[in-house]
Amino acid sequence: MGWIGWRRMRCAGRGRGGGQRGFALLIVLWAMALLALLGTRVTSAGRTEILIAGNLRDAATGEAAADAAVHLAIFNLLDRPPRRWVADGLVRRVTVPGAVVDVRIDDPRGRLNPNSAPPVLLAALIREVGGDPEQAGAIAAAVFDWRTPGIVASAGGAKLAQYQRAGRSYGPPGRPFGDIDELGGVLGMTPGLLAALRPHLSLVNFATIEPARATPPLVRALQRAGIGQPAMEQTGTVVDVQARAVTERGARFTRQAAILLRAGVEGRPYRVLSWLDGEE
Repeated sequence: MGWIGWRRMRCAGRGRGGGQRGFALLIVLWAMALLALLGTRVTSAGRTEILIAGNLRDAATGEAAADAAVHLAIFNLLDRPPRRWVADGLVRRVTVPGAVVDVRIDDPRGRLNPNSAPPVLLAALIREVGGDPEQAGAIAAAVFDWRTPGIVASAGGAKLAQYQRAGRSYGPPGRPFGDIDELGGVLGMTPGLLAALRPHLSLVNFATIEPARATPPLVRALQRAGIGQPAMEQTGTVVDVQARAVTERGARFTRQAAILLRAGVEGRPYRVLSWLDGEE
């Protein structure tokens, strides 16, 4: 074969081995790239999970802080003078672990309760806030029919038959309103009118309206109607408590509660009438 033939065979062998080594190196590089990609995905997913967990923890901290501030307000509302807090509408700042909470306590006795308001007074308030004078009486009567059991509409009011003629798929439930937003379903009520009425309404005023605490439109409505709001059967004083919490990481949470205070009554000295929450 000779020296030249032997060298050609050796070079050919080296060529085949080099090609195999190059292919193996390519596989290794692809595998490393794939592992790097998987590592990046796993790291990214882990960071996302940590971020979500942190946000959930922060939201829970804000909610717990707001709840704690409401209970602190209740405790101070039931305290003896001069340390007792009063429903004066002022903002009190409370510091709790991990958050700062602004607490405001209002007296709802200056607002109209649509569950007990006479139609003539509600109609007067509708006119005072800019509602259609010609429709005010009908809307007030429809509010009365919404909260009153029975199938017969009051004069100018609306029961199931009137709602069906208006193309509505529902009728008055014949029970008290559960929240202010429910007024939006009353026949004749518009979003704009409800927005105008909202600052003057409260479902937790179980006492006669005190003009000194009422808003100017409600004071004028009382004068126009010439009557007061009948008190509902409830022993004690109701206050609206709003707690706005801000955590160290900036999360915000608001708790709104209506509390019936019954100082001196045997048993529990207070009762929660409503407990609303909402993240800001």
